[in-house]
Amino acid sequence: MKRREFIALLGGAAAAWPLAAGAQQPAKMPRVGLLSTFSPSETMPWHQALRQGLRDLGWVEGENIAIEYRYAEGRLDRLPALAADLVRLNVDLIFTDTTSPAVAAKNATRTIPIVVASASELVESGLAQSLARPGGNITGLDQIAPELGGKRLELLREIVPKLSSVLVLWNPLNKTSTRNWGELQLPAGQLGLSLHSLEVRNADELDKAFEVSTTVRADALAILPEPVFVANLKRIADFAAKNRLPSIFHLREFADAGGLITYGPDRSDLFRRAAAYIDKILKGAKPTDLPIQLPTKFELVINLKTAKAMGLEIAPTVIARANEVIE
Repeated sequence: MKRREFIALLGGAAAAWPLAAGAQQPAKMPRVGLLSTFSPSETMPWHQALRQGLRDLGWVEGENIAIEYRYAEGRLDRLPALAADLVRLNVDLIFTDTTSPAVAAKNATRTIPIVVASASELVESGLAQSLARPGGNITGLDQIAPELGGKRLELLREIVPKLSSVLVLWNPLNKTSTRNWGELQLPAGQLGLSLHSLEVRNADELDKAFEVSTTVRADALAILPEPVFVANLKRIADFAAKNRLPSIFHLREFADAGGLITYGPDRSDLFRRAAAYIDKILKGAKPTDLPIQLPTKFELVINLKTAKAMGLEIAPTVIARANEVIE
Protein backbone atom coordinates (compact mmCIF):
# COMPACT_ATOMS: atom_id res chain seq x y z
CA MET A 1 0.00 0.00 0.00
CA LYS A 2 1.34 3.43 -0.92
CA ARG A 3 2.20 5.81 1.92
CA ARG A 4 -0.46 8.37 0.83
CA GLU A 5 -3.22 5.69 0.69
CA PHE A 6 -2.21 4.35 4.11
CA ILE A 7 -2.45 7.82 5.73
CA ALA A 8 -5.87 8.38 4.14
CA LEU A 9 -7.10 5.03 5.41
CA LEU A 10 -5.79 5.73 8.91
CA GLY A 11 -7.46 9.15 8.92
CA GLY A 12 -10.80 7.67 7.84
CA ALA A 13 -10.64 5.05 10.60
CA ALA A 14 -9.85 7.71 13.19
CA ALA A 15 -12.81 9.77 12.03
CA ALA A 16 -15.07 6.75 12.51
CA TRP A 17 -13.89 6.09 16.09
CA PRO A 18 -16.09 8.73 17.78
CA LEU A 19 -19.12 7.39 15.91
CA ALA A 20 -18.39 3.85 17.01
CA ALA A 21 -17.76 4.99 20.57
CA GLY A 22 -21.06 6.86 20.55
CA ALA A 23 -22.91 3.78 19.34
CA GLN A 24 -21.49 1.78 22.25
CA GLN A 25 -22.45 4.31 24.93
CA PRO A 26 -24.50 2.62 27.66
CA ALA A 27 -28.19 3.46 27.88
CA LYS A 28 -29.21 6.13 30.38
CA MET A 29 -29.48 4.65 33.87
CA PRO A 30 -33.11 4.82 35.07
CA ARG A 31 -33.73 6.73 38.29
CA VAL A 32 -36.32 5.74 40.88
CA GLY A 33 -37.42 8.25 43.49
CA LEU A 34 -38.15 6.53 46.80
CA LEU A 35 -40.53 8.53 49.01
CA SER A 36 -41.09 7.32 52.57
CA THR A 37 -43.13 8.52 55.52
CA PHE A 38 -40.60 7.05 57.92
CA SER A 39 -36.88 7.22 58.72
CA PRO A 40 -34.09 5.13 57.15
CA SER A 41 -33.74 3.01 60.30
CA GLU A 42 -37.48 2.27 60.51
CA THR A 43 -37.70 1.20 56.88
CA MET A 44 -34.36 -0.62 56.60
CA PRO A 45 -35.73 -4.21 56.43
CA TRP A 46 -38.47 -3.23 53.96
CA HIS A 47 -36.12 -1.36 51.63
CA GLN A 48 -33.61 -4.20 51.83
CA ALA A 49 -36.41 -6.51 50.67
CA LEU A 50 -37.17 -4.12 47.80
CA ARG A 51 -33.53 -4.01 46.70
CA GLN A 52 -33.34 -7.82 46.89
CA GLY A 53 -36.46 -8.07 44.75
CA LEU A 54 -34.87 -5.73 42.21
CA ARG A 55 -31.63 -7.75 42.21
CA ASP A 56 -33.60 -10.93 41.55
CA LEU A 57 -34.93 -9.20 38.43
CA GLY A 58 -31.50 -8.02 37.29
CA TRP A 59 -31.56 -4.46 38.70
CA VAL A 60 -28.57 -3.59 40.88
CA GLU A 61 -28.49 -0.21 42.60
CA GLY A 62 -25.53 1.85 41.40
CA GLU A 63 -24.89 -0.42 38.41
CA ASN A 64 -27.96 -0.25 36.19
CA ILE A 65 -30.49 1.60 38.38
CA ALA A 66 -30.24 4.67 40.64
CA ILE A 67 -32.46 5.32 43.65
CA GLU A 68 -33.05 8.80 45.07
CA TYR A 69 -34.13 8.49 48.72
CA ARG A 70 -36.43 10.99 50.43
CA TYR A 71 -37.55 10.39 54.05
CA ALA A 72 -40.20 12.41 55.90
CA GLU A 73 -38.93 11.12 59.29
CA GLY A 74 -42.51 10.66 60.54
CA ARG A 75 -43.63 14.18 59.56
CA LEU A 76 -46.46 13.91 57.08
CA ASP A 77 -46.34 17.66 56.40
CA ARG A 78 -42.93 17.19 54.73
CA LEU A 79 -44.21 14.75 52.12
CA PRO A 80 -45.54 17.29 49.54
CA ALA A 81 -42.19 19.12 49.34
CA LEU A 82 -40.24 15.86 49.11
CA ALA A 83 -42.55 14.62 46.35
CA ALA A 84 -42.16 17.90 44.46
CA ASP A 85 -38.38 17.55 44.75
CA LEU A 86 -38.48 14.13 43.08
CA VAL A 87 -40.67 15.51 40.31
CA ARG A 88 -38.15 18.32 39.73
CA LEU A 89 -35.43 15.68 39.38
CA ASN A 90 -37.56 14.13 36.62
CA VAL A 91 -37.18 10.60 37.98
CA ASP A 92 -38.49 7.76 35.84
CA LEU A 93 -40.69 6.35 38.60
CA ILE A 94 -41.70 7.22 42.17
CA PHE A 95 -41.85 4.39 44.70
CA THR A 96 -43.69 4.91 48.00
CA ASP A 97 -44.02 2.66 51.02
CA THR A 98 -47.54 3.54 52.18
CA THR A 99 -50.60 5.59 51.25
CA SER A 100 -49.62 9.02 52.60
CA PRO A 101 -46.54 9.44 50.38
CA ALA A 102 -48.54 7.96 47.48
CA VAL A 103 -51.10 10.76 47.91
CA ALA A 104 -48.30 13.36 47.99
CA ALA A 105 -46.74 11.89 44.85
CA LYS A 106 -50.09 11.73 43.06
CA ASN A 107 -50.73 15.38 43.89
CA ALA A 108 -47.27 16.29 42.57
CA THR A 109 -47.47 14.48 39.22
CA ARG A 110 -50.03 12.91 36.92
CA THR A 111 -47.45 11.62 34.45
CA ILE A 112 -44.59 9.98 36.37
CA PRO A 113 -45.54 6.36 37.24
CA ILE A 114 -46.06 5.69 40.96
CA VAL A 115 -45.70 2.31 42.66
CA VAL A 116 -46.81 1.82 46.27
CA ALA A 117 -45.69 -1.26 48.21
CA SER A 118 -48.00 -1.33 51.20
CA ALA A 119 -51.02 0.89 50.63
CA SER A 120 -54.16 1.22 52.71
CA GLU A 121 -57.23 0.88 50.49
CA LEU A 122 -56.03 2.48 47.26
CA VAL A 123 -59.50 2.27 45.69
CA GLU A 124 -61.40 3.56 48.73
CA SER A 125 -58.99 6.47 49.11
CA GLY A 126 -59.59 7.50 45.49
CA LEU A 127 -56.04 6.81 44.29
CA ALA A 128 -57.18 4.01 41.98
CA GLN A 129 -60.38 3.28 40.09
CA SER A 130 -60.39 -0.47 40.76
CA LEU A 131 -58.04 -3.29 41.70
CA ALA A 132 -58.13 -4.78 38.20
CA ARG A 133 -57.76 -1.48 36.31
CA PRO A 134 -56.14 1.16 38.53
CA GLY A 135 -56.38 3.96 35.98
CA GLY A 136 -54.09 6.98 36.11
CA ASN A 137 -50.41 6.72 37.02
CA ILE A 138 -50.47 4.68 40.24
CA THR A 139 -50.50 0.97 41.05
CA GLY A 140 -48.93 -1.47 43.52
CA LEU A 141 -49.95 -3.58 46.47
CA ASP A 142 -52.67 -2.99 49.05
CA GLN A 143 -52.12 -4.31 52.58
CA ILE A 144 -55.52 -3.67 54.15
CA ALA A 145 -58.20 -6.34 54.57
CA PRO A 146 -61.27 -5.31 56.63
CA GLU A 147 -61.44 -8.64 58.47
CA LEU A 148 -57.94 -8.28 59.99
CA GLY A 149 -59.14 -5.99 62.79
CA GLY A 150 -61.63 -8.62 63.92
CA LYS A 151 -58.98 -11.33 63.78
CA ARG A 152 -56.73 -9.27 66.06
CA LEU A 153 -59.53 -8.94 68.60
CA GLU A 154 -60.03 -12.71 68.43
CA LEU A 155 -56.32 -13.23 69.12
CA LEU A 156 -56.50 -10.93 72.13
CA ARG A 157 -59.47 -12.96 73.39
CA GLU A 158 -57.46 -16.19 73.04
CA ILE A 159 -54.56 -14.69 74.98
CA VAL A 160 -56.76 -13.01 77.62
CA PRO A 161 -59.72 -15.39 78.09
CA LYS A 162 -61.53 -12.97 80.43
CA LEU A 163 -61.14 -10.08 77.99
CA SER A 164 -64.10 -7.69 78.16
CA SER A 165 -62.77 -4.24 77.23
CA VAL A 166 -60.09 -3.04 74.79
CA LEU A 167 -58.38 0.33 74.42
CA VAL A 168 -58.06 1.25 70.74
CA LEU A 169 -55.34 3.66 69.65
CA TRP A 170 -56.28 5.37 66.36
CA ASN A 171 -56.03 8.62 64.41
CA PRO A 172 -59.36 10.28 63.44
CA LEU A 173 -57.57 12.42 60.84
CA ASN A 174 -56.40 9.32 58.95
CA LYS A 175 -59.14 7.98 56.65
CA THR A 176 -57.81 4.43 56.84
CA SER A 177 -57.59 4.57 60.62
CA THR A 178 -61.15 5.92 60.74
CA ARG A 179 -62.44 3.10 58.51
CA ASN A 180 -60.62 0.52 60.63
CA TRP A 181 -62.17 1.97 63.78
CA GLY A 182 -65.63 1.62 62.21
CA GLU A 183 -64.93 -1.92 61.04
CA LEU A 184 -63.98 -2.98 64.59
CA GLN A 185 -67.45 -2.29 65.95
CA LEU A 186 -69.19 -5.37 64.52
CA PRO A 187 -66.61 -8.01 65.56
CA ALA A 188 -66.28 -6.34 68.97
CA GLY A 189 -70.04 -6.68 69.47
CA GLN A 190 -69.97 -10.30 68.32
CA LEU A 191 -67.21 -11.04 70.83
CA GLY A 192 -68.98 -9.13 73.60
CA LEU A 193 -66.18 -6.58 73.91
CA SER A 194 -66.43 -2.89 74.73
CA LEU A 195 -64.05 -0.60 72.86
CA HIS A 196 -62.56 2.54 74.43
CA SER A 197 -61.37 5.12 71.91
CA LEU A 198 -57.92 6.70 72.33
CA GLU A 199 -57.60 9.36 69.63
CA VAL A 200 -54.07 10.42 68.68
CA ARG A 201 -53.46 12.85 65.81
CA ASN A 202 -49.71 13.28 66.20
CA ALA A 203 -46.81 12.11 68.35
CA ASP A 204 -47.30 14.98 70.80
CA GLU A 205 -50.72 13.59 71.76
CA LEU A 206 -49.41 10.16 72.75
CA ASP A 207 -48.59 11.08 76.34
CA LYS A 208 -52.05 12.57 76.84
CA ALA A 209 -53.63 9.40 75.44
CA PHE A 210 -51.51 7.27 77.76
CA GLU A 211 -52.62 9.40 80.71
CA VAL A 212 -56.29 9.08 79.76
CA SER A 213 -55.95 5.32 79.31
CA THR A 214 -54.88 4.85 82.93
CA THR A 215 -58.26 6.17 84.04
CA VAL A 216 -60.13 3.59 81.94
CA ARG A 217 -60.44 0.02 83.10
CA ALA A 218 -59.37 -2.01 80.08
CA ASP A 219 -57.91 -5.47 79.63
CA ALA A 220 -55.85 -4.94 76.46
CA LEU A 221 -54.63 -2.44 73.87
CA ALA A 222 -55.21 -2.63 70.10
CA ILE A 223 -53.26 -0.26 67.84
CA LEU A 224 -54.71 0.53 64.43
CA PRO A 225 -52.45 1.06 61.37
CA GLU A 226 -51.12 4.63 61.41
CA PRO A 227 -47.68 6.14 60.53
CA VAL A 228 -47.48 8.03 63.85
CA PHE A 229 -47.66 4.73 65.71
CA VAL A 230 -45.08 3.05 63.47
CA ALA A 231 -42.67 5.89 64.27
CA ASN A 232 -43.30 5.40 68.01
CA LEU A 233 -43.41 1.61 68.34
CA LYS A 234 -40.98 1.41 71.27
CA ARG A 235 -42.77 4.17 73.15
CA ILE A 236 -46.14 2.41 72.80
CA ALA A 237 -44.70 -1.02 73.61
CA ASP A 238 -43.03 0.33 76.77
CA PHE A 239 -46.29 1.95 77.89
CA ALA A 240 -48.23 -1.29 77.39
CA ALA A 241 -45.62 -3.33 79.27
CA LYS A 242 -45.43 -0.86 82.14
CA ASN A 243 -49.21 -0.97 82.56
CA ARG A 244 -49.41 -4.74 81.98
CA LEU A 245 -51.68 -4.27 78.97
CA PRO A 246 -51.58 -7.11 76.43
CA SER A 247 -51.16 -5.30 73.11
CA ILE A 248 -51.51 -6.09 69.42
CA PHE A 249 -50.45 -4.28 66.23
CA HIS A 250 -50.18 -5.16 62.53
CA LEU A 251 -46.40 -4.91 62.07
CA ARG A 252 -43.90 -7.48 63.35
CA GLU A 253 -41.53 -4.63 64.28
CA PHE A 254 -43.89 -3.91 67.19
CA ALA A 255 -43.09 -7.32 68.72
CA ASP A 256 -39.39 -6.68 68.08
CA ALA A 257 -39.78 -3.44 70.07
CA GLY A 258 -41.30 -5.28 73.04
CA GLY A 259 -44.99 -5.40 72.07
CA LEU A 260 -46.81 -8.60 72.96
CA ILE A 261 -48.24 -9.78 69.64
CA THR A 262 -48.52 -8.75 65.99
CA TYR A 263 -50.68 -10.08 63.20
CA GLY A 264 -50.78 -8.71 59.67
CA PRO A 265 -49.36 -8.88 56.17
CA ASP A 266 -45.70 -9.75 55.79
CA ARG A 267 -44.54 -6.27 54.77
CA SER A 268 -41.10 -7.39 53.58
CA ASP A 269 -42.86 -9.76 51.18
CA LEU A 270 -44.95 -6.87 49.85
CA PHE A 271 -41.80 -4.82 49.19
CA ARG A 272 -40.13 -7.75 47.40
CA ARG A 273 -43.21 -8.14 45.21
CA ALA A 274 -43.31 -4.39 44.50
CA ALA A 275 -39.99 -4.77 42.68
CA ALA A 276 -41.84 -6.57 39.87
CA TYR A 277 -43.95 -3.44 39.25
CA ILE A 278 -40.82 -1.30 38.99
CA ASP A 279 -39.27 -3.82 36.60
CA LYS A 280 -42.32 -3.91 34.31
CA ILE A 281 -42.80 -0.14 34.24
CA LEU A 282 -39.13 0.56 33.50
CA LYS A 283 -39.47 -1.90 30.61
CA GLY A 284 -42.44 0.01 29.17
CA ALA A 285 -45.59 -1.16 30.97
CA LYS A 286 -48.21 1.41 32.02
CA PRO A 287 -49.41 1.58 35.68
CA THR A 288 -53.03 1.57 34.52
CA ASP A 289 -52.50 -1.88 32.96
CA LEU A 290 -50.96 -3.45 36.09
CA PRO A 291 -53.62 -4.73 38.55
CA ILE A 292 -53.29 -3.90 42.23
CA GLN A 293 -52.38 -7.00 44.24
CA LEU A 294 -53.29 -8.00 47.79
CA PRO A 295 -51.20 -9.69 50.51
CA THR A 296 -50.60 -13.41 50.17
CA LYS A 297 -48.44 -13.86 53.28
CA PHE A 298 -49.51 -13.03 56.82
CA GLU A 299 -47.41 -13.39 59.92
CA LEU A 300 -48.19 -13.90 63.58
CA VAL A 301 -45.35 -12.92 65.91
CA ILE A 302 -45.49 -13.42 69.68
CA ASN A 303 -43.07 -11.92 72.19
CA LEU A 304 -42.93 -14.55 74.95
CA LYS A 305 -40.44 -12.47 76.91
CA THR A 306 -43.06 -9.72 77.20
CA ALA A 307 -45.75 -12.27 78.05
CA LYS A 308 -43.68 -13.68 80.91
CA ALA A 309 -42.96 -10.20 82.26
CA MET A 310 -46.74 -9.56 82.32
CA GLY A 311 -47.44 -12.91 83.96
CA LEU A 312 -49.39 -14.09 80.90
CA GLU A 313 -49.45 -17.74 79.95
CA ILE A 314 -50.17 -18.03 76.25
CA ALA A 315 -51.92 -21.22 75.17
CA PRO A 316 -49.75 -23.72 73.24
CA THR A 317 -52.35 -23.72 70.44
CA VAL A 318 -51.70 -20.02 69.87
CA ILE A 319 -47.92 -20.41 70.04
CA ALA A 320 -48.10 -23.29 67.55
CA ARG A 321 -49.73 -20.98 64.99
CA ALA A 322 -47.05 -18.29 65.32
CA ASN A 323 -44.63 -17.66 62.47
CA GLU A 324 -42.08 -16.49 65.01
CA VAL A 325 -41.76 -16.56 68.79
CA ILE A 326 -39.44 -14.08 70.50
CA GLU A 327 -38.00 -15.48 73.74
